Amino acid sequence: MAATKNKYHIDMCHGPLFGQIVLFSVPLMLSGILQLLFNTADLVVIGRFASHESLAAVGATSSLTALIVNLFIGLSVGTNVLVANYYGSQNRKNVSRTVHTAIMMALVGGVLLAGIGMLLAKPLLVLMGTPENVLMKSCIYMWIYFGGMPFIMLYNFGSAIMRAVGDTRRPLYFLMLAGVINVVLNLFFVLVFNMDVAGVALATVISQAVASYLVIKTLIRARDACRIKPQTLRIDPVILKNMLWIGLPAGIQGMFFSISNITIQSSVNSFGSLAIAGNTATVSLEGFVYVGSNAFHQTVVSFAGQNLGGKQYDRIKKSIFYCILCSCAVCVILGYGFLLDGHDLIAIYNSDPEVVSWGMLRMNILFTTYFLCGIMDVISGALRGLGHSVMPAVITLLGVCVLRVFWVWLIFPLQPTMGNLMLSYPITWGITAIANGIYLYWAYNKIVGRHRMVKLA
Repeated sequence: MAATKNKYHIDMCHGPLFGQIVLFSVPLMLSGILQLLFNTADLVVIGRFASHESLAAVGATSSLTALIVNLFIGLSVGTNVLVANYYGSQNRKNVSRTVHTAIMMALVGGVLLAGIGMLLAKPLLVLMGTPENVLMKSCIYMWIYFGGMPFIMLYNFGSAIMRAVGDTRRPLYFLMLAGVINVVLNLFFVLVFNMDVAGVALATVISQAVASYLVIKTLIRARDACRIKPQTLRIDPVILKNMLWIGLPAGIQGMFFSISNITIQSSVNSFGSLAIAGNTATVSLEGFVYVGSNAFHQTVVSFAGQNLGGKQYDRIKKSIFYCILCSCAVCVILGYGFLLDGHDLIAIYNSDPEVVSWGMLRMNILFTTYFLCGIMDVISGALRGLGHSVMPAVITLLGVCVLRVFWVWLIFPLQPTMGNLMLSYPITWGITAIANGIYLYWAYNKIVGRHRMVKLA
């Protein structure tokens, strides 16, 4: 396998570990920020050149969109782990089988999601209690967004394959180009054609199509085991089973995360369109903190997966420690940095004083505690990289999703304020991080102990 590596790949099993983690994670972080800029450009253009109802309409779709998409995105986690593990153990045949299965899953899943999203958009938005004055605009945004779902799936699965072999730079370059296209088209469709939410949705779909085309073209031209051969694309049942074993719990966990967020969004909706608009602006800013932290979640999945395949157990432990350390540092720096200039940042989206006030309520609580989310995510990613996906999904389901829903049902009614609602986030992050940390300690020692027994035998 070593002979087929190129300048974009990182050897995660050898060499200075901390430097490799930084080299791997920084492009991931920047890629996540660029993906966020797709949505941020939508929100800023809508917030500045349309009404606060239009801003609320786009914001009201985010939790619902995540609910429908997250199951298939979870399968891309399974792709990442399998490719990384087979690559680390130099199993070229299984790398190729996984790559072709993943791309077919992306195509099939994208088409399915397009149909499901368009069909369920309006009924689910109504069920969430979306205000009547933003409902139709939210529907239009979702119908167009889900029409481009095949492109979104192809990009996510394709970039997961590239991450697994250490290539995080080229997906970044592709997103840079797509991001520029998105901003230009946003302004063009909204200012020139007055397309409102339809314009920003269409701009997002077109830019995602460009990014997915470039990722797939790169994989088709690859000269190693990750090369896609269109004529041999098919779903391998054995590989699919392994992919589902790792990725399906991650996808289900993501769906339940979204269900808990939808429950919270429904409570936010009860405060009216100004509160929704303020919450939407802060969620957008919060995303930048999240992707900074989540880069280390994705990093530890790949590093743990490759080093597990290469039987480099000490590097697994060090990878987890370094990723937790970096994730916390990013959360503290970005969280407090944004908070210091929070009023002005929210005003970029919409300068209405009430919108800014509502947004600051969320920011004051979440941006000071986001490091807990970073710790939780890195531990969960480490477990998936080690092949343990079911238990962290169960722990997260109980510790985050179920507890948040109970909070909304039982705690929030006692004091129905935005501050009380937002407290559910740091409390559930902390509980889940502790529980998954205990399980990670057990799982890692079990793997090391099994290896020592094999060596003695």
